[in-house]
Amino acid sequence: MTTTTVGRAVADTTFSAPAAPGFGSVVKAEWIKLFSVRSTWWTLGATVVLGAGLTVVLCAANAEWLASESADESPGSFITWGMMIAQICAAVIGALCVTSEYGTRMVQATFAAVPSRGRVLVAKSLIVGPLMFVVGTFTALLGYFGGNFFLDAQGIGMPMAGAVARSMYGSGLFMAGIALFSVGVGFVVRHTAGTITIVLAVILILGNMVMMVPGAFGEWLGKLMPGNAGQAVSTPVPFNPDLLSAWPGFGVFAFEVVAVLAAAWMLLRRRDV
Repeated sequence: MTTTTVGRAVADTTFSAPAAPGFGSVVKAEWIKLFSVRSTWWTLGATVVLGAGLTVVLCAANAEWLASESADESPGSFITWGMMIAQICAAVIGALCVTSEYGTRMVQATFAAVPSRGRVLVAKSLIVGPLMFVVGTFTALLGYFGGNFFLDAQGIGMPMAGAVARSMYGSGLFMAGIALFSVGVGFVVRHTAGTITIVLAVILILGNMVMMVPGAFGEWLGKLMPGNAGQAVSTPVPFNPDLLSAWPGFGVFAFEVVAVLAAAWMLLRRRDV
């Protein structure tokens, strides 16, 4: 009787964790997520329509008065006026880019696919910031050409030079800064309504309220509030001459935006989700 021994080779199989996606893939994924929802398109459309449309309407309605001797305002106060409303849309875009994922719990899948959470924050920022710069600058230019048509008809048109030209791309810079500020607050708060409320309160409301604080402290507090510091770069004529001038003010605003994003990055790394 013969016994046949059959030997089987057992291969050692080593399972390795799947490679993390490259940064380019993360940016692409965030781009798809942002533009695959209708709310993004509606908000961008509202930015252009309200920002440019209100500028044109106000210039048309006030051109005759601005050309009269009784006018106590400069045409430069109106040529980017609609961008104040467009700021709300920038805050909404920045918030939705972040908080919509927390609302649907999709953020868990995002962080599972990209364990390095800082990459997610940077990717969202690299999409939202340039996007709002382009949209903001385009909206400001559209409002300028439409509104300046009525100012020209009264002989008070403003040439595209100097402070006017600066206010065009300055509007884009300010819009980008607001959107990035909203991204940072979104990662901290993780709630859409809360994020939008906080950002709009800081940018549009608190800047005026702190000016009621008496003395030099109240004066400097007003100058350093994000909305007050950043808005000067987006207007040919400052609404309040006591605030910081265009580029020093924008430098302060940019520092504040970076500080909020840095705080968001630190919290993002420490939290479970």
